[in-house]
Order: sequence, then C-alpha cells, then structure tokens
Amino acid sequence: MSCLKGLLASCLILASVMSWAKAVPISIDKTKVKLPEETVKEAPQSVDTGLHYDRYLREVIDFLEKDQHFREKLHNTDMEDIKQGKLAKELDFVSHHVRTKLDELKRQEVSRLRTLIKAKQDIEGGNDIAVDHQALLKQFEYLNHMNPHTFEVEDLDRLIKSATKDLENYDKERHEEFKRYEMMKEHERREHLKTLDEDDRRKEEEHYEELKKKHADHPKVNHPGSKDQLKEVWEEADGLDPEDFDPKTFFNLHDTNGDGFFDEQELEALFTKELEKIYDPTNEEDDMVEMEEERLRMREHVMNEVDSNKDRLVSLDEFLVATKKKEFLEPDSWETLEQNQAYTDEEMREFEEHLVRQEEDLNQKAADLQKQREDLERQQEQLNAQKIELQQAVEHMERLKTQKVPEMQLEGNAVPESVEHDQPPVPPEHQPLPPGHQDIPPEQQHVPQNHQDLGQGHQNIPHENQPLPPGHNSPHQDSLTMPLDHNNVP
Repeated sequence: MSCLKGLLASCLILASVMSWAKAVPISIDKTKVKLPEETVKEAPQSVDTGLHYDRYLREVIDFLEKDQHFREKLHNTDMEDIKQGKLAKELDFVSHHVRTKLDELKRQEVSRLRTLIKAKQDIEGGNDIAVDHQALLKQFEYLNHMNPHTFEVEDLDRLIKSATKDLENYDKERHEEFKRYEMMKEHERREHLKTLDEDDRRKEEEHYEELKKKHADHPKVNHPGSKDQLKEVWEEADGLDPEDFDPKTFFNLHDTNGDGFFDEQELEALFTKELEKIYDPTNEEDDMVEMEEERLRMREHVMNEVDSNKDRLVSLDEFLVATKKKEFLEPDSWETLEQNQAYTDEEMREFEEHLVRQEEDLNQKAADLQKQREDLERQQEQLNAQKIELQQAVEHMERLKTQKVPEMQLEGNAVPESVEHDQPPVPPEHQPLPPGHQDIPPEQQHVPQNHQDLGQGHQNIPHENQPLPPGHNSPHQDSLTMPLDHNNVP
C-alpha cells in the first residue's frame, strides 16, 4: 500500500503502519482473482492495514500530519525513539485545532467500541445483564479507555505500539490461515476417496498426481529481488533493453506513488512475472490462493534481505546497497511452494483429530437440539389439546345458555299450575269485576225501575238497544252512537 501522502515515506514505524500489503483472502474464488499485473499500473486508491481500528489509526495520523511541528519531529525521529514513546511526547506541542480534532476522533472511537460491545451482548442474549463498559474496553489496548474524552500522549503511544505489534503478527496469522487451508483441502480429498470404489479411487489418485506434475512443470523461477529477476521486469514489464539496466532508474520507475520508498505492495507487484510462470487461473492444477501465499513468501524474503532498519519499507539507499551484495548478483535457486509442503505429517494428523472432535461436538449439539425440538413439539401438542378442550367447554356453555333463554320466556307468559289447579274456585260474589265496574257502596246503589228514573230522553229505550257498560261497546256502536252522558245517571 502507499505511504501516507509522502510524510510517512520515512524509515519510521508510522509509515510502515500505513503501508500494509493487500492480500487476497483465502475464502475468495480463485478463478476470479485479479492478476497482479493489473495492479502494477494502478496507484493504490485506499489504505487499509487490515486492523479493526484502521479508520481511527488513519484519521489520527492524517491530522497529526497537518501540524508542522509534529511533521518535522516525525521526519527526524528514528524507529527506536518512536518505540520508546519519544515521538508521542511531541503531542503536547501540536496546535489547539489538531488537539481538538483528535479529542473528537477519540470520543467517536470510544462510542463505536461501546456500540460494538452492546451489539455483541444483544446477539449473545444478555439484554437483561448490566454492561460494564470500562471492563470490556480494557481489551482495546490502542487507546486509554479510562479517559474517553480527550486524546493524550498516552493515547498516541498506545496507538503506535498496538499497531506495530498487530502488524508484526499479521504475516504469521496469514501463514497459519494458509496452512489450515491446505490441510483442509487435503482432508477433503481423502474423505472424497473414501466414498469411491477401488477403480474410481485409483483413477482419482492418478488424476491427482497428473495435476501435480503439470503444476510443477513451469519455467525456472528467479530468486526474488535478484538482478536476474529485476532485469526480467525491466525488459518485459517496462519494455527496456536489459543491457541498460540501472538500479536507481528501476527504483524510480516502480516507486508508483513517488514517495522515495518501496512499500510492501510495491514490492509484491515486482513479483508478478515470476508468479505468472507458476500460476494460471484458467488451469485446473493452479490454485490462486497458493499464488498469493507465494507472493507473500517472496515479499518477506526481500524485506528480510533489504530492509536493514526493519521499518517494513525499502528506501532508495537500502535498495542500492542490496544491489551490490553477492546475493543480488549470484543468488541461490528459489524453492516454490510445491517444493515446500505447508504442513508436516504430524500437523496433518492433529488437524484431522481436531476435525473429528469438532464433528463429534456438532453431532452432540445436533442431538441436543433435536431432543429440544421433540420436547417442544410434545409441549405444543399438549397445548393444542388443552386449547381444543377449552374451546369445547366454551361451546357447550354457549349451547346451554342458548337453550335456557326460550324456556325462561315461556315461563314468564304461562299461568302457574298452582294457580290453575291448587286453589279452590272463587265464589261469584268474590270474583273481580271487569274494568269500570268497581264496587259502589250500597247506599249509592239505585236500580231504576221501568226506566222511570232515567233522565229525560232515555225513557222507553228497547232492551236490546240499551247501552253496554264502558269497554263493552261493539265496534259499530262505538262509531255510530254517541256515548251516554253518565252524569245524568242517578
């Protein structure tokens, strides 16, 4: 990767922090890997150290670069002083504007870490558990979590040391990952053979050996960083006469960002032609993941031989010194990956035993989950049965309620049997009179004889035409005959 805007193009650890090699992850489809040749002509577009705090690291360095005092100190400080924390102490002399921005960056980073902690807790199902953020923040060594508000000298010191340590372990972790990849590939091949009959197994083994031979049948690979290797790049990639090879001109041609240093990506780009001799993404026998491991091996080898101050950068002076060494002029042959198996037989045995244990654990977990599922299904069945019983009970109650309502209505309209059959008949003189015939006191009772006591105009009325008591008029009488004036009745 490129150095940070030329400032970090010094032989210091901060420069190396921001110039990490861009690697193809093992999980990528090997048939879709972009060939390194294409990257030689393109300047890197972004910087990514691969660290989980990469953005925070880059932003801090970007703002420190803007301070003239710090920039001058950085340029004049060697790596050992940086590791001892001397550069970090210069933070006290940077401008107020830069310090204010650094404070803001730190607060944002602490907030990000707390969000990550909370998200992890939610995933693990600990929503009801109080989170001790201070305790959890201790795992992030690149900042002082006890002071989440301001960026201090200790924060810069922690950031430099953490980045240095993490990047030093990066290559080692990549090698271990590649080793696991190779062992898994071999394990899967062996497991596949177990599924075949004798004839198919023999054919598969023959095909496997044939592919190995085809992969090993390639042109000679030059020693990385040797004169022969660089002259081949000079001739084939740069299109120049090999007889005119000049180390200084070569360095300037391939210092793609012009910062005066070869960073690790620029170095790896120099090995493209050698790798193309061994790997072709269209060939079945060539594994592009192995190609990236080979590129890493070549870069590490050159760094070990040329990077004298171990800052993970190659300066022009270091490069010119290396071109005068015997190893540059008369190098040993280079052994490729197929000549150096990534793992030992003992490592392979331990790896397969680990896979067996993993499989047993997974099977046990699967059995436990199946049992839990069966228990849940039984519980569900019981709940469904209880639900059906409850529904049936509700329906039964509704039916009873529906049947009882009409019976209550009928009982309200009927004459009670006790009234009809149990009581003796009432004498006529004790029976209630019809409406309008209430009892009249005896002294007021007077029955007219021969109609002589009737008022004038009502004498000699035929019996059949006599008016009926109130409420007993026939319909036609009510409509045709005026009612009697009872006021005239004595």
